[in-house]
Parts: sequence; structure tokens; C-alpha cells
Amino acid sequence: MKTSKKENFLLILNEGDPITDFASELTKHHSDFKEENVVIDLKSQNVESDQLLAFLELSNIHRNENKSFVLVNDAVGIDELPEELIVVPTLQEAEDMIQMDEIQRDLGF
Repeated sequence: MKTSKKENFLLILNEGDPITDFASELTKHHSDFKEENVVIDLKSQNVESDQLLAFLELSNIHRNENKSFVLVNDAVGIDELPEELIVVPTLQEAEDMIQMDEIQRDLGF
């Protein structure tokens, strides 16, 4: 796992671990990044929709802390995933999603 701090989020990149193992590892270390908006970059990996579901619990926990949790992957259509799991095809769209979330939180939504 490789992390890099951006202006308003923490970018986390999987360095080749199986997706479900990576999701489990992130869940174990959630306390390390619970104060950050998080973008998980999975765009370079061939991922199935059931593998992305491994991030659903972590996403729900993180968003309940009033922080954004966005997955980047274009291999799976959003219609195949629950709406609680935010998946976008590019890093730019992930950054835009976080900015929109921040505005909504600032406005009290």
C-alpha cells in the first residue's frame, strides 16, 4: 500500500495485493486515516463488482465520520454497485466528488 497526501484528501494505491486482502488491511488500519478524505486508486487493476463490495463496510464507517471515501476504477459500472459505494472512473472525478462532499458538509447537508 502506497499513500500520498494531496490538498484535501489522502490517496491510497494498492501495490498488487488481492483486492479483498487490500480492503481488509485498510479496515484494520482505518484509525490511521479516519480524519482524512480518502481516495482509493484501483484504476490500474482488473476488478469485479463483488471485489469492490469488500470496501462497502469501510466506506460506510468512514462516511459516518463525515469524511469522503471514493474508489477510482472504470472496469465496473456504477449500476452494478450499491449507491453507498462511491466509484468514479478518474482521479479528477474523485477530487471533484470530494470537493462537492465538502461543500455539502459545510452547508449542513
